[in-house]
Amino acid sequence: MARRPLPRILSKDSAQIARAQIARSRELARTAADGATDVLHPLITVSRGLGRLASAGRRKWAQTPKDRRGPLLFLVASVFLLVVLVPYGPLLAVITVMAAAAWQGRDRAPAAPEGPDESQAERLGALYEALVPYFAGPEDPAPLYAHGGEWDKAFTAHEFDDTGRVGHLVIRYPAYFPDGEPEARTRVERVLAAKAGRDREYHFAWDEEDNRLTVTVLVPLPADIAAQRFVTTPGETVLGFTDPSEVRRTLPLAYGEEQVDVPPVVWRTGIRSTEPHLLAMGQPGSGTSTLLRSVALQALEHGDVLIVDGGGTGEYASLAGRDGVLAVECALAGALASLEWAAQETERRLIATDLARQAGDPPPPDTRRPLWILVDRPGVFAHLAAAEGRRDPQALLQVPLRHGRAANVTVVVAEQFDGADALSDVVRQHTRARVVLGSAPPRQVEAVLGTRPPTAALTHLPPGRGYARLGSGPVHRLQVPRTPDPYDDATSDADRQAVLELLPPRSTPADAGPVAAEAVAELTKPVAAAEPVAAEG
Repeated sequence: MARRPLPRILSKDSAQIARAQIARSRELARTAADGATDVLHPLITVSRGLGRLASAGRRKWAQTPKDRRGPLLFLVASVFLLVVLVPYGPLLAVITVMAAAAWQGRDRAPAAPEGPDESQAERLGALYEALVPYFAGPEDPAPLYAHGGEWDKAFTAHEFDDTGRVGHLVIRYPAYFPDGEPEARTRVERVLAAKAGRDREYHFAWDEEDNRLTVTVLVPLPADIAAQRFVTTPGETVLGFTDPSEVRRTLPLAYGEEQVDVPPVVWRTGIRSTEPHLLAMGQPGSGTSTLLRSVALQALEHGDVLIVDGGGTGEYASLAGRDGVLAVECALAGALASLEWAAQETERRLIATDLARQAGDPPPPDTRRPLWILVDRPGVFAHLAAAEGRRDPQALLQVPLRHGRAANVTVVVAEQFDGADALSDVVRQHTRARVVLGSAPPRQVEAVLGTRPPTAALTHLPPGRGYARLGSGPVHRLQVPRTPDPYDDATSDADRQAVLELLPPRSTPADAGPVAAEAVAELTKPVAAAEPVAAEG
């Protein structure tokens, strides 16, 4: 008895061929359907018209009073008899009915108006006149932009939304315009945002090769996505969510009672990361503490977390004593002791990993578990340390920042713009992943991200809104998931419950930390008596 051959596993080439065949079959089916629609279009039109005529007859019969229905039936019967007796009467009647059905069954959709209406043309004219001072050249023999000129030559494409405002616009500009200068671009973008509406966000795409500027109105990012478990792998941290056109990946999220797919901004950490450390800047109330809480909840799934809170407002009290949380320090002495322990732990991991590699063994398990150091507002501790004659806690971050990637140690620093001057050069140099939250002047955003974002932000942004840039990559709009302090009275019950469900169980006292009391006493000595911390591992 012959055996049936086992099914062959599709290779990469065969899979591509199969996909191509499926796509070709779909295209053929779509073409056949379009052809059938074109062929049967007269029959569809006549059938629709007959249905409309029948509906009109039923309405006429229903509207006729009962005492007049008898004469109406006699009249219809007389006409029918006359048509039957007249030569070629039935044929003429069928032709007449078909013609009436074809007329009634025609497509009555109003034709789309060509070009903008009067109000839209007035808006485009105002935009054109506003751009004349920036794009006009006094020595241009045939200026594209001139007062009283024609806007339809400068605007090659335009679309309007339901409210009658500009939703998409493609602008031509002269080749001599300095589109490579950020200041010149900013002036034009500011004028366009003001004339098209200040309560919206715009994306500006400059095509320097073809001298085109594309203006697109951005859809507001969802600001009500609560904290939850994200479908990520170890080493991936979701900073927030962005526009669908910016990233190809989506995450399934619980959005109220629905399940939606949202494009995330994923930050990859660990040994193979090119941006192992993060710096977040923002105004007070912009959501930097919310970002750190969100990062901490995700980091506790696979690692340990050390939190140093310079604000002293108890934003991270809910994390104290939880499994995986080594300490939550709010005082200067505890912050110094914890950060020195973190520097020594980084050195220990480096030495243990190096010895294991020399012996040909894998790294020890205690060096493979990620260690996260979250520092909120270090500038406050820097000021207190200078006033009390102690060392700056940021100096203790030198070893984790320089050697954290090799030791599987990640540092996240959050600071406000008013304390940006207190950030040390080591922090600025080694935190290449950047986040800016809240409304800020373009120059401040550029100073943090290294480049200006391609969008014009609103004056008032919801908490957690801003921009993110990972290393030298593009700038993304960002919305941090809602992760408020569950112990805050202003937190809603739904948000509080969402955060509490993500917290690990509490198994240690809230005041326990990774350092001993002797270390705290040692660190309270003046700077002259303190021993320097090694900078190399």
